[in-house]
Amino acid sequence: MYDGGKVRMPYARLEDWMNAMPASLRTLKQAEAEDLFRRIGITFAVYGEGGDPDRLIPFDMFPRVFTASEWARLEKGIKQRARALNAFLVDVYGRGEIIRAGRIPSRLVYQNEAFEKAVVGMKPPKGVYSHIVGIDIVRTGPDEFFVLEDNCRTPSGVSYMLENREIMMRMFPDLFRGNRIEPVDRYPEILRRTLASVAPQKCTNEPTIVLLTPGHFNSAYYEHSFLADLMGIELVEGQDLFVEGEFVWMRTTEGPKKVDVVYRRIDDAFIDPLCFRPDSMLGVPGLMDVYRSGGVSICSAPGAGVADDKAVYTFVPEMVRFYLGEEPILQNVPTWQCGKEADLRYVLDNLSELVVKEVHGSGGYGMLVGPKSTKDQIESFRMKIKADPGNYIAQPTLALSTTPTFVAEGVAPRHVDLRPYCLVGEGIELVPGALTRVALTEGSLVVNSSQGGGVKDTWVLAE
Repeated sequence: MYDGGKVRMPYARLEDWMNAMPASLRTLKQAEAEDLFRRIGITFAVYGEGGDPDRLIPFDMFPRVFTASEWARLEKGIKQRARALNAFLVDVYGRGEIIRAGRIPSRLVYQNEAFEKAVVGMKPPKGVYSHIVGIDIVRTGPDEFFVLEDNCRTPSGVSYMLENREIMMRMFPDLFRGNRIEPVDRYPEILRRTLASVAPQKCTNEPTIVLLTPGHFNSAYYEHSFLADLMGIELVEGQDLFVEGEFVWMRTTEGPKKVDVVYRRIDDAFIDPLCFRPDSMLGVPGLMDVYRSGGVSICSAPGAGVADDKAVYTFVPEMVRFYLGEEPILQNVPTWQCGKEADLRYVLDNLSELVVKEVHGSGGYGMLVGPKSTKDQIESFRMKIKADPGNYIAQPTLALSTTPTFVAEGVAPRHVDLRPYCLVGEGIELVPGALTRVALTEGSLVVNSSQGGGVKDTWVLAE
């Protein structure tokens, strides 16, 4: 918000709003926001901690703001990255040209647990494997943005992007009258259009789209039902679908209805017990046979996860150069792969200064933030790395940007990251907005909701 003590232009009108809000009103508005979240039913489930796992994600009322030019650059970089990641997926399940060219080690792809042999040689409709790409971005300076990781399977959180905006508009309508803010409410419409655009070859009419959820015990179930409702499509569980002949069918009160596109929010391992885990009760037996024969589209496609592995991540800039013939607009964070001997030595010698992550970890689990860890925690993690070096990568501790955040004492800086959602179908689109996650603990760099992080509205100012 401030640069050299002066308010940056995007935040100019927010400073007056902040200064004019007494503590009593702030407390009242915060309670109102929490009440709205609870009434709407926006909760996030955290398992393994005992008691009631459902909780509210803390919502911070102070929006994060981008100028139109800042967003234009981000949008260009995000679309470029999404194109390269999908080109990589088509390639590695096909001829594997990038591996033949020696640009990425074959073991990182073909020995990766996310690589699905069941789709080798298959090219999905429009050549798209990852239809919703969530790219986690951090800012480290006025013009410096880095990608922390790519999420190519089933990135969650977009419901918070939409609901954060809805609640802010309801509580502070004057703010939106005084600032020209790009809308985000077209996301469900664009998502539906994207899903329809990748209907399979055998679909001859308006495609029937369903959202496949693991059920109401899943941590993101609210989002599943929310998106299905806004898109006007059916929310289904595995038991609601069945395979007969060349197609997938949905059970309805009026009899079976053919399904053309399945927007799945279930992991690969569970979508078809005849192809993947035989003990899965969540999927649809025979779904993969219909998918391979062109009778149904699955979004995102099985096998997309090999592109968002944290070891493969280090090669995304190379993918941009190899497939697109361009220089990457968004840079990766410098990364050491502990599976490499020289990198491992460096990481073990500098653990107290680095962030170390499990290659397949998510949600803020399985990681070490060296500068914020005790000696015992560092030594314990050292043993884990030595036992399985290939399972870890390490990165420098970045000086993440902070944004103003309402805390008990008033307003204070807290670290944030950004997750825009890029939709890939016949074209590539993203709404001018994103999910901003905020580390509410002073000094913390961990923004994940499962680790106590919160969310805030993200504004892109119109030109």
